[in-house]
Amino acid sequence: MQPSVASSVIFVLLILSILHVNSISSLSSCRSQCGATAIKYPFGIDDGCGAPHYRKMLNCSGDLFFQTPSGNYKVKSIDYDKETMVIYDPSMSTCTMLQPHHDFILSEIQSVVTPPTSDSIFVLLNCSIDSPILNHYSSLCFNFSGHSCDELYSACPSFRIFHLGYNATTAGYPPCCFTGYNTVKYMSMNILDCSHYTTVYNTDGLKGIGPLDWAYGIKMSYSVPNSGCERCQRSGGTCGYDTETEMMLCICSSFNNSTRDCGK
Repeated sequence: MQPSVASSVIFVLLILSILHVNSISSLSSCRSQCGATAIKYPFGIDDGCGAPHYRKMLNCSGDLFFQTPSGNYKVKSIDYDKETMVIYDPSMSTCTMLQPHHDFILSEIQSVVTPPTSDSIFVLLNCSIDSPILNHYSSLCFNFSGHSCDELYSACPSFRIFHLGYNATTAGYPPCCFTGYNTVKYMSMNILDCSHYTTVYNTDGLKGIGPLDWAYGIKMSYSVPNSGCERCQRSGGTCGYDTETEMMLCICSSFNNSTRDCGK
């Protein structure tokens, strides 16, 4: 090999080596905190950290947010023992605040790995009498913990306006529906023909508790992939993945990353 060719090859290899070290260096700084919320596996707020299934789901911009196709939802808490996360929609109506409705949409992978729990109830409000949930799909509606739609309309200041605007010749309150996530997953708010919605979680423990004191938000469940992360953590490493192949990496402070641990 001629000197000029050899030097060119060496130069290229040097550049590739620098780029490789820089990419590893960026992976070695996985943040473990966002505000007051701890960030642990399988979640990560830096690309390449956590499990690839949860890639770019969380965003730390002052507060911690859960990113979905329908918007960003503030993360209220993450319970790593129970493997649940509670999110809150800042644009959602509550018992004391009425806001324009919009759909709650999860990506395909989010619907699988972070679905809402069974004790998270979606409350569809001010529904038309032609709404499918009052006709062909009426079985999708149910009461929970002894509560009813009429109680919600009468107890919540923000929802009383629906009663005032309801047809004066019709007694009572406009229809509403307590339902599960699958209803809003497969039918948009326009199809459901309900003007607003709210969500409540921990509904199993709300018997005898009025709507003003309900826990508003959505509780999501998640699962921790069995990828050998514990072995990596025991060796002092941080669990992550290759951003190109999404194969697991054990990110070590010495930059000597491994697929298993930070040992020998």
